[in-house]
Amino acid sequence: MVQRVDVTGAGGVRLAAWEFREAAAEADPRPGVLLLHGLMGRAFHWSGTARWLRESRRVVALDQRGHGQSDRPPGGPDVHTSFGREAFVADAEAAVEQLGLAPVTLIGHSMGALTAWQLAARRPDLVEALVICDMRASALGAASQQEWEDWFHRWPLPFPTQDAARRWFGEDDPRVERPDPGRGAFFAEVMHEAPDGWRPLFSRREMLTARETWVHDAHWEELAKVRCPTLVVRGLDGELGRAEAQEMVRVLPAGQYAEIPDAGHYLHYDQPTAWRAALQPFLDGIKAEA
Repeated sequence: MVQRVDVTGAGGVRLAAWEFREAAAEADPRPGVLLLHGLMGRAFHWSGTARWLRESRRVVALDQRGHGQSDRPPGGPDVHTSFGREAFVADAEAAVEQLGLAPVTLIGHSMGALTAWQLAARRPDLVEALVICDMRASALGAASQQEWEDWFHRWPLPFPTQDAARRWFGEDDPRVERPDPGRGAFFAEVMHEAPDGWRPLFSRREMLTARETWVHDAHWEELAKVRCPTLVVRGLDGELGRAEAQEMVRVLPAGQYAEIPDAGHYLHYDQPTAWRAALQPFLDGIKAEA
């Protein structure tokens, strides 16, 4: 079963946290895991991962601000603050503390991985271990941000059906070099049925704002402050290159490396069995040490 628990995030924003458990029960004393999705994602993108994680751990996935069923923070002149890095990290910190997950294992994908390692650097007392899934530490720059804005304008919204969205993102999107069913499934799950067709759960403008607050900066210094055991995982065809991933492992005081063949950026969707095989030894080692 999946149980929703509301968390109060930075600035009073209401966040939807989802606890995956076998059945209704009292407080779960097992080690905690917090799953953090990437930009445009949602907590339920982690459903497959949560199914096997909950066999040995207490598992919670967070809809981050402006995503899924969590509230959108106010816009206006403070929009860069309300969608800034400090806010996302404070939200994750609030979830760990309010739900009693510490010492927690943080598993983050893309932007969620950045949130995870920034929290681990800031609050080492809360974080036992960290998994970074296909997220770069280097700055991407203004050209990358402009590419995203142009890409958003090309979305053929609204989609007539959810399957049409799945096909476009998995096959027809000009950014797709070859059919990518995992990518199609990822985006189909963040679409909802509106009066005129299927549209994203999120605001594309807000996603650009959130991305703008980290895309121009490098994050190596924060990465070097992460003291807990950390696994850096990349898809062979993902956005994180091998050389940069291995440099991240070198910079981390307790870094480990894994890569998943035949997987792109959405590797936990592309290759769920290989994803589990990459994580399981690392997580078992953490559990043995504890």
